[in-house]
Amino acid sequence: MDGFFSRIRVLLLPWLHLSPAGPIPFVRNFTYKEIKRATHGFCTIIGSGSHGAVYKAHFSDGLVATVRELRDFQQEKDAFCREVQLLWCLHHRHLVTFRGFSAGQYRFLIFEYMENGSLKDHLHDPLKTPLDWRTRLQIAIDVAAALEYLLFFCEPPIYHISINSSNVLLDENFVAKLSDVGFLGASRSPILESDVTCSSNTDQKCRQIIFQFGVLLLELVTGQSLGNGDLDLVEWVQQSGFIHSMHKMVDADLGSSYDSKELKSLLFIARLCTRTVGEPQISIPQILWYLQGKVEPSIPFV
Repeated sequence: MDGFFSRIRVLLLPWLHLSPAGPIPFVRNFTYKEIKRATHGFCTIIGSGSHGAVYKAHFSDGLVATVRELRDFQQEKDAFCREVQLLWCLHHRHLVTFRGFSAGQYRFLIFEYMENGSLKDHLHDPLKTPLDWRTRLQIAIDVAAALEYLLFFCEPPIYHISINSSNVLLDENFVAKLSDVGFLGASRSPILESDVTCSSNTDQKCRQIIFQFGVLLLELVTGQSLGNGDLDLVEWVQQSGFIHSMHKMVDADLGSSYDSKELKSLLFIARLCTRTVGEPQISIPQILWYLQGKVEPSIPFV
């Protein structure tokens, strides 16, 4: 019997990682050699993250995944293990699935591969097929659902989130999933930091997340990024008469193929999200409720 358990332990070791912080059961621990082989010697670069390159990987067992490098990452080993535990506990249809990690001399995080890349690619790359209105609206709903899960259904709530078109990834069916969740992944946008100062206060963190989501809505509607070009989108949507120019601001890739009522509602939500004066006037559950069409926004555009 002891020999049986010894053999089982050997088989499970690649999937387990023990540390003073406690065990991480069933989390796959990839070796450096596995990752190097799966990325063809780290040649399959598909992007870059806050800590290094991002690779597409084909593992020998058939797994196709995204490998995120943690270059020059100085976090303590126990803290890294706690981060891995956090990622492994997050399960939602609109979060990119965590597949495992590597914690040797070089550290990596492994996630599911998202076939259609980032939302940013589809909004700003002229070689990509433009997203239609229904897809854009569904992406907004998908991201709001992920945020509701992180803030209201996780214990403790997860506030380390960076919401932008680069971190919204699309699968083969254009279902949106939020990536870069947690201490290791969430990098702050300098533009957003200047608008909403992050502090240790929970309300302030929620406010920042809501602000970022409002900016994402504006990008979905206009096809423009905050800070690019002469027009400040947040300033525009806060103007009292912005409703009269909303059709002129719609992404040219959409043409006239959108629902005017839904456009107005989406911009109304973006307006509430990006107000920087006074208390927040909308919450993530309210946003999701509006977007799913269960409640009609009733506050006038003033």
